[in-house]
Amino acid sequence: MSMINKIVLSMAMLRLLSGTIEIMAALLMLRFNQIEKALLVNSGLALVGPLVLLTTTTIGLVGLADKLSVGKFLWVLAGVACLFIGILKK
Repeated sequence: MSMINKIVLSMAMLRLLSGTIEIMAALLMLRFNQIEKALLVNSGLALVGPLVLLTTTTIGLVGLADKLSVGKFLWVLAGVACLFIGILKK
């Protein structure tokens, strides 16, 4: 069995944590059984998603920093910026 890269493991663990938070939020919504509280829980999730995306992307870029040229690194940053503009722009 090959060793798991620490960076990949960190990224995967963050995604597992994010998924667990999502499942717990869904269970809370069902438990509360009220639209107002479900919306409140859902609003909290709106912070978790982008933070996990930003954190996992940052960890991945740190892992690739020595393999990416400056130009490619800037393209990746531009792509992440476009994602955040699309997600957060209302």
